[in-house]
Amino acid sequence: MCKAVENNHVVFMNTLIVSTFTCPFESFEKFVADFHQEEGHKYVIEYELIKVNDGKSHLILQVIDHDGFADATSTPEMKEWDKANGYEDTVYSLELID
Repeated sequence: MCKAVENNHVVFMNTLIVSTFTCPFESFEKFVADFHQEEGHKYVIEYELIKVNDGKSHLILQVIDHDGFADATSTPEMKEWDKANGYEDTVYSLELID
């Protein structure tokens, strides 16, 4: 999950979001992809969405602007979607272990 970038800096996935929801996984997957295309790409370089089961996922992200990402995912529209789809999450910060 690591890759070298300019100036010998290494970037890596730095955030894990464990999510539960009542909508079908495919609907959640589309929601995540649409959000990334419309807004999330400003704050997230890369992400991987992993299906645990139909109502649970693990989303691993390379977030470059945590404050911007938090703001974008806390809008009234996002909160409305969360409520309508039984969405709950737990967010973890990841650290690379050498």
